[in-house]
Amino acid sequence: MTDLPTPQDAAEAALFSECWDAVLSYADLCTSGSLTANQLATEAFALGMREARDTDFTPGRGTGRRAARLPMIPLLLTAVRNTAAGWETSGLGHKLDPDLRLWLNSEKAARYTGLPLQRPVALRGLRDMQEADAELLWLAEVEALPLSSVARRLGLDPVIAAQELEQVRALFRDRCHRAHLDTPMDAECRSYARLLDAVTRSSAADTPDDLSRHLATCVQCAEAAACLRLHGGGLPAALAGGVIGWGGLAYLERRRRAAEVRLGARPGVADSDGDPKDGSGRSKVLRHGLLGAAVLISLVALGVSMMPMGGGSGDDTSAASHDDRQPVADPTAVIPSADPTPTAHTASAAPSTSASAGKPGDNNPDPEPQGTSTPTASTSHKAGNSAGPSPSAAAATCKVSYDLVNQWNDGFQATVTVTTTRALAGWRVQWSFRDGQKVTQMWDASVSQSGAQVTADAASYNQSIAANGTLSFGFLGTWSGSNSSPYGFTLNGVSCS
Repeated sequence: MTDLPTPQDAAEAALFSECWDAVLSYADLCTSGSLTANQLATEAFALGMREARDTDFTPGRGTGRRAARLPMIPLLLTAVRNTAAGWETSGLGHKLDPDLRLWLNSEKAARYTGLPLQRPVALRGLRDMQEADAELLWLAEVEALPLSSVARRLGLDPVIAAQELEQVRALFRDRCHRAHLDTPMDAECRSYARLLDAVTRSSAADTPDDLSRHLATCVQCAEAAACLRLHGGGLPAALAGGVIGWGGLAYLERRRRAAEVRLGARPGVADSDGDPKDGSGRSKVLRHGLLGAAVLISLVALGVSMMPMGGGSGDDTSAASHDDRQPVADPTAVIPSADPTPTAHTASAAPSTSASAGKPGDNNPDPEPQGTSTPTASTSHKAGNSAGPSPSAAAATCKVSYDLVNQWNDGFQATVTVTTTRALAGWRVQWSFRDGQKVTQMWDASVSQSGAQVTADAASYNQSIAANGTLSFGFLGTWSGSNSSPYGFTLNGVSCS
């Protein structure tokens, strides 16, 4: 097994402690168990650090030097994805999430390593920025760190950090706009390029119907729209999905949950953890001592961040089930045409501020969502399917929480959390929409929809729920006119309060 690299100096040791938990969080999404996740994270971390050292990584703003590569955290996350691809080709694919394996063998994965002008706009735009600017954008938008922590980490004046971030967002938009214009595209896409730039500049601008229809069927233009639209909360998902690829939205949710946990447990810890200049103690633990402690702490933080939402004594059931999962070598049970969307193996991730889409038929202009999902056309879990809940769970009583995480012009993201007083060996949650909303993607459950009624069935890894425990899943949807909360929630056919 590959060993973690040895920090070369105090600054790199601090960098290790800041990046390890992000790498481990994404590796956990990509694998089928915690031990495998540690193995993948360690191998990818060593690969990413070799690449960083080869390009002579020198953090700091104002150097005037354009980035030769991505900033450290997305660089290491890319190394996780590339290491997973190496596992797949070398016969270790059975250790990976089955939906990741499908993605790695699809044209979607090839976009991230193929011809430069065919790669996602967000990836090209971020890489084209100065590294310090790109790092500011990533830490604030994707890692969800407090702006004061980001300012301290990058040596910025906290008073003007918000203004700096606004300037960096505008710079990212400019880079993505140029990248989109440079992308080889057909005549129809080219004809919409100027209009797309205009309507994404203002939150008050209406999207013409013909452009809306085009964005619903063109992945490249939808990805570009998500990067160009700085308002509406879609930028974090555009960055995560466009740079990481598979699992981007699930990773985004986990990082937001981890940030909330850190701030809630010890106010101000993000500020102190993020500063590589926080005292002489760091220089005394230069080598494996600091790194070992960082690994241990990050494992604890990761376990907490992956607890399902809603609390309750049953939260630890889903977390404990993670280690019991076995590698899946045959993913043929998953519909190959399904777009990968977020998988959180241990539990549903925390709310994020955006959602992403980009496959044909979606009206959401953000980039394609990642992880495990089932499109609304799926028939594998409709009523009467043998994979439904067992009869012994049918009498469970429950209460439900519906959380509208984010909403934009024609789409939204929501999370459903259900608490059950009885143990479940399988579950099915149903509800109805009031305003014609449509679910387009779902994670931690499989979905089917008939008219206003939506059915969410347990995934293979979260069917068992302890008494007084919670189950949670999230989804993306489209709306028009009004987006009021749904009604008529049931768990295994029993109404929920």
